[in-house]
Amino acid sequence: MSPELTAFLTNCFAGLALGSTYALVALGFVVIYKSTGVINFAQGGLLALGAYLGYTFSDNLALAFGLSILFACLAAAFVGAGFERIVLRRMVGQPPFAVIMITIGLLFIIEPILTSIWGFDNLQVPNPWNIQTVEAGGLVFGVRDLWTIGITIAVVTAFFLFFRFSGFGLAMRATAFDPEAALAQGISAKKVYAVSWAIAAALAALAGITLAAGPGGLSPSIGFIALAAFPAMILGGMDSPAGAVLGGIVIGLAEALTRGYQDQLFSWAGDNVSVIVPYLLMIVILLIRPYGLLGTKDVRRI
Repeated sequence: MSPELTAFLTNCFAGLALGSTYALVALGFVVIYKSTGVINFAQGGLLALGAYLGYTFSDNLALAFGLSILFACLAAAFVGAGFERIVLRRMVGQPPFAVIMITIGLLFIIEPILTSIWGFDNLQVPNPWNIQTVEAGGLVFGVRDLWTIGITIAVVTAFFLFFRFSGFGLAMRATAFDPEAALAQGISAKKVYAVSWAIAAALAALAGITLAAGPGGLSPSIGFIALAAFPAMILGGMDSPAGAVLGGIVIGLAEALTRGYQDQLFSWAGDNVSVIVPYLLMIVILLIRPYGLLGTKDVRRI
């Protein structure tokens, strides 16, 4: 295998691992938007909260890493559902703008709480994979990245099976399609909204833990990755779970390939050009397909 092809495939693998994390966060965005029509700007805060909870379960309570992930996701889901029950349920029937502003408020509430408990120092989340690598076909794969991709595939598959074949998944789809008709059929929109928030928070927590278990460690700024996952949701389509996964992978690949070839192709643009690539890609896609790659096209009768 030529060195050029090896470098290309290595960058693609790094993009898939990064895109897997984006896909989890973007899927959380879509779950809430599809069921409630609201963009949850607190997703980054929930991601950071889940990561810190995972650190506490794994480091302070010395639980196995797998159990730490499970308990952190459950705790984050409880927080998400509780926030919907205590705060957002009172906003039913109010303008979406007001609800969106509440999610922004939640984001700014979570951040100081995290720093007051865990401080500003960079924390090292116990990492069962360390820096181990495996080699296949002349390529070197990080074990942590392989686990991140594997976990994402398993979770996304379970999500789509639940969404497609379970009774509650059917209720969620019916509520998203026509809330009034779903209510007339006896479906509890309140339960659907609460479960949507719980799923979104759990997905954010899972993304946060897998990200924090890397060499970068855990710091309060970890929630900013949700800003990079936001273009993934827009690119894939705001109401499309499959689009969120596709958008996450596309954004991850674009960012990794740009970073890998920055010196050869984008040296004139300065450092960190890969950071703006997701937003450039989002703008281009919106100019061509305003509803995203797989989003529902808004059709109006004239």
